[in-house]
Amino acid sequence: MNLDEMRLDSAIKQKKGLHFILASIVIWSAVLIVHLTTLHILTKNLLTFFFTAPLMPLAFMISRIIKVDFTNKNNPLTNLGVLFSTNQMLYLLIAMWIYNAVPEKMVMILAMIFGAHLLPYSWLYKSKSYLALSIFIPIAALIVGVNFPPYFIAGFMIVVEICFSLLLSIEVKNLTIIGTDG
Repeated sequence: MNLDEMRLDSAIKQKKGLHFILASIVIWSAVLIVHLTTLHILTKNLLTFFFTAPLMPLAFMISRIIKVDFTNKNNPLTNLGVLFSTNQMLYLLIAMWIYNAVPEKMVMILAMIFGAHLLPYSWLYKSKSYLALSIFIPIAALIVGVNFPPYFIAGFMIVVEICFSLLLSIEVKNLTIIGTDG
């Protein structure tokens, strides 16, 4: 397989990472719920960090439901996709600093980190949705986060992730048509 064939294979078999985006809807929903409570902000933020932990198991369960090849071991670009996600972990150090320094802005920072980490997937999956949202999410999260409380950002992210899931579903459907025609 050449590089373009590997990218197409990855996009089709992994459904452009749709299982991770669907899992993130669940996580952002949990973040919204906790930030609607009267708990202290540091407790809310700590719970927010905890809610990010089950991303992989949730994505794995969703991959089974929507029939995604979770590991796609035959394609070397799968490891590149993992690397793209791993860099996000380094940026979480910023969120950890914000946790105590400016706790009311931590959810905003998490949303910005999430959005920015999508950029390399636009190349991997040849996806305009990833490209557009990797730019839109950090900018919009900054605007929303500066002007509104954290639960607004969580609600905003749920809406964005639902729209993103719909856009990816359309892209995947179009890929499946291309894959069967070609």
